[in-house]
Amino acid sequence: MSEELVQHASRTARGAAELELGDQAVELLRSRLPEIAGLTVTAIIVEVPGYTNALAGPMGAKIAGAVQLALGGFLRLASSGDPGTPLAPALEGAYVLGRGEARSGRAMDALLAAYRVGARVSWRELSRTAVEAGLSADTLARFAELVFAYIDELSAASVSGHTDELATTGRVRERYLQELSLGLLRGDPPDQLVSRASRADWEPPRTLTAVILPSAHVRSMLGALDPRTLRPETDLEELTGEVIGADTSEVAVLLVPDAEGSRRSVLLRNLRGYQAWVGPPQPWTTVRTSYQRALRARQLGLTAEPDAPVDTERHLTTFVVTSDAAALDDLRRQVLAPFETLRPGTAERLEETLREWLLHLGRRDEVAAALHVHPQTVRYRMGQIRDLYGGRLEDPQTVLDLTIALAVPHPTRSAADRRAGGE
Repeated sequence: MSEELVQHASRTARGAAELELGDQAVELLRSRLPEIAGLTVTAIIVEVPGYTNALAGPMGAKIAGAVQLALGGFLRLASSGDPGTPLAPALEGAYVLGRGEARSGRAMDALLAAYRVGARVSWRELSRTAVEAGLSADTLARFAELVFAYIDELSAASVSGHTDELATTGRVRERYLQELSLGLLRGDPPDQLVSRASRADWEPPRTLTAVILPSAHVRSMLGALDPRTLRPETDLEELTGEVIGADTSEVAVLLVPDAEGSRRSVLLRNLRGYQAWVGPPQPWTTVRTSYQRALRARQLGLTAEPDAPVDTERHLTTFVVTSDAAALDDLRRQVLAPFETLRPGTAERLEETLREWLLHLGRRDEVAAALHVHPQTVRYRMGQIRDLYGGRLEDPQTVLDLTIALAVPHPTRSAADRRAGGE
């Protein structure tokens, strides 16, 4: 509870010291207190929608306890004549009540309405008793001021408790969400992930999709994504043992729920204009596979058309043929050996031509269009290649080996560089 509330309450206690009720009035008020508490509880349950029909349940007991504590504290305050009368128990009770309302998922509106109804009903009954006890008009006015000042203090304490609980709950939930996120990236056992999701009050989706993008773009993206989207905040290399290949503070991962089918198209569209790599949708407990796929795409330097994210679902062949880099290098050396006798520039041009020839099933015009050269150039280059390979280009196994070896362009030079060499 805040120090400001306690200090303000002490000022209220000093005001109570100026009130002289007399023993007769105090005894009469004390005898009527249970009745006043009952009438107040009934009015709150009847008039405040959030507490309707609560009398028979645990909520009714909670309201009754809070009212009795509040009225008992008030009577001690009003009858003591001592500015040092402690208000901490009543204020602490109001504070705890506010925290309980937050934990129950209720806003403060219902509780504040209950305070207003309680103040009206309790003052009506207290003032009736005070008049019966023969209090003067001046004392009655001071009595009224004290009642409403006291109610204000209680409601302020409840608001403080409600606010503190929400802040604490938010921090705790965020910690639980982080534990869940990191467990997902580590590939922790499903039963542990389910338990963490429950503890974080996070509703599991059917699937999760990993998106890797620059940290600077995360905030602008989150508003367009499912509110359940997770953002692990940690050193990704240290966590997963995967090499990010850049300052990890500049790279972020988002785990996006149910981004499959048409929703995947929406996700990719929302990512236009960002440098991002999007993994495949996976059952939510196995999203590590999606993360590893997106990370692999980034490590391979895969790109898409300008201003578009890399959709890993369109690069499955690349992932397959690069899964064993050493084996791929050996295959390349073996089946591309005939090119070793040529100058590097010539070898690269012929390798590129052979790749497009295989991919376009020998359709010369399409090969020429892909290479941005004349069809006669394609004819000339393929003549050179046939001289190097002879009849092996008719062998299905050789064609398969060459297709796999050339499926991913050689990383040493870009297509633009190779075209710049010309024929």
